[in-house]
Amino acid sequence: MIASEIFKYLSVFLLSMVKFFGGPLAGVSMGLPFLATLALSVTGMMTSVFIFSGVGCILSNWYVQQRRLKQKPIFNKKSRNIVRIWQRFGITGIAFLTPVLLSPIIGTVVATVLGAPQRTILLNMLWSAVLWGCVFTFMLAKLGHIFLPLLHK
Repeated sequence: MIASEIFKYLSVFLLSMVKFFGGPLAGVSMGLPFLATLALSVTGMMTSVFIFSGVGCILSNWYVQQRRLKQKPIFNKKSRNIVRIWQRFGITGIAFLTPVLLSPIIGTVVATVLGAPQRTILLNMLWSAVLWGCVFTFMLAKLGHIFLPLLHK
């Protein structure tokens, strides 16, 4: 019994590390309390942000090298759109869109590669995680009876 409860909480945390929306979705679908789901989702995302803000440049250099070895262009339509967002809104725009469109890993690597300091990345990703965590968890908790049965089919 205790192991299954730990598994539920750990699932929310781990899903939020990879794809933020997965944390609130898992937490609400497993019946976890609102604050627990929110806290685990935010903590999961921020764990990824902390880890990948440190290794973002290393991953970026590896990615560029792999693209060059395969003779593929470094920039594509998606990366150009991300650069446009960066030029227009800076780290605030990247942080705002990370939980919705990007993953915590990709958003953090992008912010790191584009030159944002680690402290700025952490602070901006934190407010974004709290904001979107509240929105997603609240929406799923209040409207989950509409959407969650569709997932179980």
